[in-house]
Amino acid sequence: MTSLKSFSRRSFLVMPLAFAACRSNKQVIDIKGQSMGTTYNVVAIDHSNKLKESDVKTAISEALATVNASMSNWDQTSEISRINAEKTDRMTTLSPELAQVMEAAAFVNQASGGRFDTTVGPLIELWGFGAPGAQSMPSEGAVADARAKSGHENTLRIGAGTLQKTQADAQIYLAAIGKGYGADHVGRALEQLGVNDYLVEIGGDLYAAGRNPDGLPWQIGIEAPNAADRGVLGVVGLSGLGLASSGDYRNYFEVDGQRYSHLIDPATGRPVDHKTASATVLAENAMLADAWSTAMLILGRERGLEVAAQHGIAVQFAERDPSVTALQFKTYASEAFKTLAA
Repeated sequence: MTSLKSFSRRSFLVMPLAFAACRSNKQVIDIKGQSMGTTYNVVAIDHSNKLKESDVKTAISEALATVNASMSNWDQTSEISRINAEKTDRMTTLSPELAQVMEAAAFVNQASGGRFDTTVGPLIELWGFGAPGAQSMPSEGAVADARAKSGHENTLRIGAGTLQKTQADAQIYLAAIGKGYGADHVGRALEQLGVNDYLVEIGGDLYAAGRNPDGLPWQIGIEAPNAADRGVLGVVGLSGLGLASSGDYRNYFEVDGQRYSHLIDPATGRPVDHKTASATVLAENAMLADAWSTAMLILGRERGLEVAAQHGIAVQFAERDPSVTALQFKTYASEAFKTLAA
């Protein structure tokens, strides 16, 4: 018997904790909206009390429009959609925005042993996660065929500012890195307005700079990986860091009691089957936190901690605890995460 559990957001995780702002000598601008197929929330602190909220909204909208024009898989006119539509192996010169994202994607792909991969669309479609309600159990032959059509090494050649498909029909999906880049890009737009204390969150991926309205690092709660109960695993104070989390608990289907997550391991072509339920990453920017959180969840806690030690990745894993009847979790953190979260 098959059942589907599907939610609109990729993971999650992140919720800024409520703060009591003293607004007598500063302006706190809180702007919410929708973009990149999800929601966003921006909190900007204007110490000069001279900024207009409309100017901040305009800066945010223009920054998000730039990102969407470059890397939206929902907009058929975007740069990445045009690249996907071209069935050619010619070398393409990328915009600075897309070049930065693809070079970061290539780095995380290599460092994670291929676990982070922007070309796994054929596998995602095969397992039915491209369209809600279409989940199915594919044959081994179908998995092998889809793996042959995906994988950075099989399909792409990424250079400095350039991209070449080595398989002309390769498709690139940026959902697991683009929102993080979007948060970073909005942050840069705020800094151009003179705002140095801010929090930008897009679909759960975030970047925090400076201090919150109470003069503290931004206090971020890490959500427990349980869709039925939004508990908090812990709280970290962020300043000058990106944070992202990925989980297997918001998009999956079950067959005869076996859970099949939307997180596909490119090495096997199958959904991950380890006990790790979520991975939360702190990084120098939200783009890398976004990509690494996906890579770490696919790697799982044991191998993930080894990779984290090799590359200095700050990650915390939450793992289901089979020793208790209630849905509880054990957490495991890399040394870099312990240092940054202290």
